[in-house]
Amino acid sequence: MRFASPQRIFVSVFIGLMATAVLPVTAATSSVEPLNAEQSDPRTLGWMQGFPPPVEKRITQPDSNFFSFPKLRWSVCHMRELLPTAAIPRAIDHYAPLPEALIASIDQLQFTPTGASTPISWHDSLAANYTDGLLVLHLGKVVYESYRGCLGPQQHHAAMSMTKSITGLLAEMLIAQGLLDESALVGQLIPALQDSAFANATVRQVMDMTTALQYSEDYADPTADIWQYSAAANPLPKPAGYQGPVGYFEYLMTVRAAGEHGKVFGYKTVNSDVLGWVLATVTGKPYHQLVSELLWQPLGMQQDAYVTVDGLGTPFAGGGISATLRDLGRLGQALLDATLGKPGVITPELARSIQAGGDQAAFADGFSSLTGGSYRSMWWVFHNPHQAFAARGVHGQTIYIDPTADMVIVRFASHPVASNSANDATSLPAYQALAEFLMQQNSD
Repeated sequence: MRFASPQRIFVSVFIGLMATAVLPVTAATSSVEPLNAEQSDPRTLGWMQGFPPPVEKRITQPDSNFFSFPKLRWSVCHMRELLPTAAIPRAIDHYAPLPEALIASIDQLQFTPTGASTPISWHDSLAANYTDGLLVLHLGKVVYESYRGCLGPQQHHAAMSMTKSITGLLAEMLIAQGLLDESALVGQLIPALQDSAFANATVRQVMDMTTALQYSEDYADPTADIWQYSAAANPLPKPAGYQGPVGYFEYLMTVRAAGEHGKVFGYKTVNSDVLGWVLATVTGKPYHQLVSELLWQPLGMQQDAYVTVDGLGTPFAGGGISATLRDLGRLGQALLDATLGKPGVITPELARSIQAGGDQAAFADGFSSLTGGSYRSMWWVFHNPHQAFAARGVHGQTIYIDPTADMVIVRFASHPVASNSANDATSLPAYQALAEFLMQQNSD
């Protein structure tokens, strides 16, 4: 290990956890039953309540364990208080309203989770998956909205690896504008990466994560590369004797190749940060400014977002954004509208390119809960009858877009298990059941 203190280790654990949307289903899990959603609610536990909070109820930085369960149920709504960030400004003169047509009966909707024999209600599934907030848009209107745990309508929540999908979307927009060539070699765009594994990878291979890298994100392995990556990115001062890379960019220069690019999908967060570096290089603008100028301002977001940064101020393009539930709903709705052929900030051609998905053969050994799926431009494509696709992040984050049902679901959560395999068995059938319910409502 390269760390001198527990504080550094746990901060790195946090950064690593933010980095990945789905961990392998074989990842080790605790045999101890975690607190349920009600028991672990940060209001119930009293985290950070009082003036000042009692010592035993404080969650601070660098006290090492702010992202351990159940503290993470408070931390996901308070990233700006724990780590340095850069702002993603909205437009100051307007925002896009979201019309409402709430459907109270959604809470009573019944569905059967994958592998189960007993139905569960939509309402009960929210607690089962430690949901902090959930928004449903149907036909462009809010039909369901719920806030729990640490979250309120004006509160930001960590998007985790849904950040990757925003990064991929930005790349697609720059390609459409002719500012980025998806066939260009990364080493030609960023000379500093000429000696790395990314030198002869194309931008498209980075976007679809079909790069062949000597890099492990096995969180159960204390010698895995993710820990060195996290140590480099750690915004706190490095411990005495540290000799590793400093910052995301410096670490990316050290990644070596392991095979031929373009053959097999491999979910590795370093791809997203390389892509963020590419976007900044070809535009001459930092990542957070691009998110603001290309998405947050033109889409009429209601509140600023923010993104965590490393010790050099480099934004974490692989998992650092925090935003509000409704603003991610606006993003999802813009993509849905484009998929349905409606012109706007996101073009129909761009949205359909993402929706079409990536190489399913390359994805074949991917994730058991996403069998038959693919990955394109850092979006997860299900290839199901409804042609759904999604942004996903650890602990249950999602923007789920169902073009057939004209539906967008945005969920923030703080599930005790990072891997989405822990909640997909409930979540994915719930989304499909709601899509069918809403389609029936529309036809009546």
